[in-house]
Amino acid sequence: MAAITAKMVSDLRAKTGCGMMECKKALTEANGDFDEAVKVLRERGLAVANKKASRIASEGVVDIMTNEAGNVAAKIEVNAETDFVAKNDTFKEFVRGILSTIIENRPADMATLLALPYLDTDFTVEGKLKDMIFTIGENMNIRRFVIVDGIISSYIHGKGTTGVIISFDADDAAKNNPGFPEFAKNIALQVAAMPVSYLNKESVPQSVIDEELGIIMTQIKNDPKNASKPENIIEKMATGRLGKFFEKSCLTEQSYVKDDSLTVGQYVEKTAKEFGGKIALKGFWCYERGEGLEKREDDFAEEIARLTGKAE
Repeated sequence: MAAITAKMVSDLRAKTGCGMMECKKALTEANGDFDEAVKVLRERGLAVANKKASRIASEGVVDIMTNEAGNVAAKIEVNAETDFVAKNDTFKEFVRGILSTIIENRPADMATLLALPYLDTDFTVEGKLKDMIFTIGENMNIRRFVIVDGIISSYIHGKGTTGVIISFDADDAAKNNPGFPEFAKNIALQVAAMPVSYLNKESVPQSVIDEELGIIMTQIKNDPKNASKPENIIEKMATGRLGKFFEKSCLTEQSYVKDDSLTVGQYVEKTAKEFGGKIALKGFWCYERGEGLEKREDDFAEEIARLTGKAE
């Protein structure tokens, strides 16, 4: 039996992105043959990956990192199976490492990101992800990321349940005002607190407006009180009610959460005037952890029974 050294394990780990114990087992099984050990891990890794990939990973974290100059921000969602792992320092450091890689390399898409070197290691990002899966024993997934340039502010809510980046157009008088960071943070808080789909009325697609108008008109016509009203009156009523849709769906039309006597748009105008400059909202990006993903539902009674050997 060939002696398995630490360097052999380290080299195999760097090559495959697998965990140290997995590499040692593979080298032992291959009697120290490096290429054969790679083959063993590839075969085993595919089986493990397929098995774990079927397990629901809708927990995890949304995190944001800004460069030193403060003009580039990267946001990412990385999922795991349990909230316990999401709170693990090793997992959080892994996510921060991906953010550093994104800011340094500015990948155009997920495939490019996964192929990049992970920090100053021998791993690719994908290799490091596999290593984390082997090490921690849970399915994990790098779900999405975004890079935003310019005048920006960000906010993380609930230790990674929601992450927001806001982008602004602002002149020097406004962006250099000491109060600008707090103002910008308030807008990010607004997006985190209130679900929103569009920046302003102008950014709502006409197809969405037409669909909403159609729904409203149908609702009006289905009300017996409106049975005798002519079509042009119903259209005016529907157009009037469309304002409620804009108030809910457009950031600039929403009531400002810290002062509901103002809309967000009015708060921006008021602040710009106070600063003696010009400010406009340029864009927003909001990630909610696990949004749209299937949620894991554990049957704790069944799990206890299984662990105690009393399952039927």
